[in-house]
Amino acid sequence: MFIDEAKIFIKAGDGGNGCVSFRREKNVPKGGPDGGDGGKGGDVFIEASADLATLIDFQYRSHFKSERGEHGRGSNRCGENGEDLIIKVPVGTVIKKVQGPQVEEIIADLKKAGEKVVVARGGRGGRGNAAFKSPTNRAPRTAEKGEKGEEVILKLELKLIADVGLIGYPNAGKSTLISKLSNARPKIASYPFTTLEPNLGILKQDMESLILADLPGLIEGAHRGKGLGDKFLRHAERTRIILHVVDMVGYEGRDPLSNFHSINREMELYNPQLKNKLQIVLANKIDLEDARKNLDVFMEAVAKEGYRVIPVSGLTGEGLEDLKKEIFEIFRKIEGKQNG
Repeated sequence: MFIDEAKIFIKAGDGGNGCVSFRREKNVPKGGPDGGDGGKGGDVFIEASADLATLIDFQYRSHFKSERGEHGRGSNRCGENGEDLIIKVPVGTVIKKVQGPQVEEIIADLKKAGEKVVVARGGRGGRGNAAFKSPTNRAPRTAEKGEKGEEVILKLELKLIADVGLIGYPNAGKSTLISKLSNARPKIASYPFTTLEPNLGILKQDMESLILADLPGLIEGAHRGKGLGDKFLRHAERTRIILHVVDMVGYEGRDPLSNFHSINREMELYNPQLKNKLQIVLANKIDLEDARKNLDVFMEAVAKEGYRVIPVSGLTGEGLEDLKKEIFEIFRKIEGKQNG
């Protein structure tokens, strides 16, 4: 199961109370105040871990609390600080603070293993009565209670960090393509929404490898959440190249060009920055006679818009070797620019 969203409740540790105490020693009838301070409550951190792939653990545990600070004691003994709590999440997790039904504030975006952020701070320990001694008050009977630790509701969203993401309408052939291009074994069938969660695969060439993500089929209204589209569009934000798979036979009676424009519009409405991502268009199912009829018109129109179009067939494998070569050439150029 792939779980890419969770809501959790966080409570940092309360500070320990300060102590009211007076020295009680033999032959010292009026000992001074010696109440120690309370310890600080533990903080709560969230840390990205390469050992996790989903947020499924948070479906079974959603409340987290760090240790409270110990209370102060006599003889000027301060309470121990509460132990911090570190919660592990997959790399690629976005942490949002829930402030109301429609209000969320991004706290952190953990893109690398080992990245860590404090999400709730422990309360300060209260001062014991020894801290209140003064020339005018030599025997204070006052001590502070520890401060409460912070409480927060967080929303965790996992965005896949893949090099290449396949997008397109349902039944466009993405699952078949990723199974041919990589070692992924997705569920494949000839009806829409076969893929209900992202599939990951490894694209290999010689000693090089890239991560592919087959993102579930998008439909009109996806940016508003229709068909769970908003949950899947977030994964496209992480990919470095988008492979836009277009069924050359068409979808729901509409021509391939209309479907191509519709998906691009949904991505732009969800996040305008997606329009700037490098996109290769895969004209799929060219093994079918009806698809061949639409291919030339489609390729000419899309090429005029500045897109690279590669005719392919997920069924027969036609065009896939050329596609693999092109993808790796693009990544070599990208890496070269970054290292240059």
